Amino acid sequence: MIMALTIAVLVFGGVFLMQQRGMVRLVLGMQLIGHSANLMLLAAGVGAWRGEVFPDRTDLAADAADPLPQAFVLTAIVIAMATATILLAMAALGKNDDTELTDPLSSRETGDTELQNSPMSTLGRATQSREEFLAGERARREAEQAQTALKEGHR
Repeated sequence: MIMALTIAVLVFGGVFLMQQRGMVRLVLGMQLIGHSANLMLLAAGVGAWRGEVFPDRTDLAADAADPLPQAFVLTAIVIAMATATILLAMAALGKNDDTELTDPLSSRETGDTELQNSPMSTLGRATQSREEFLAGERARREAEQAQTALKEGHR
């Protein structure tokens, strides 16, 4: 029963994370679902009628545990690690947002090309839209310019 509840919690958590907008959350959701599948394979390989892993050598075929689910899980763990590595690299080095259609010339006119080329710009991109971020950056720059003008005026 505990194994079934653990699998259900992992599946629900994975589905919840996969429905989020951020790429890192998508990767974490896929990992949770992969771990729940591994637990399902292990739960399927464990039966009440099976004995210990290394029983006495007298009747090895009758009492031995089934090694096939364990081999499947080990293979799935290796594949999940490779997939997570590739997806996290794509999340860190990918484009800012694939749902917006932006004109590359308009970003040159505003001078915000460094924001588009940042490799860390995809991490946490679901917190605010690009327009809100650019408006905040412009307001911050204007406030800094006004503050430096005030300091120079008082000297």
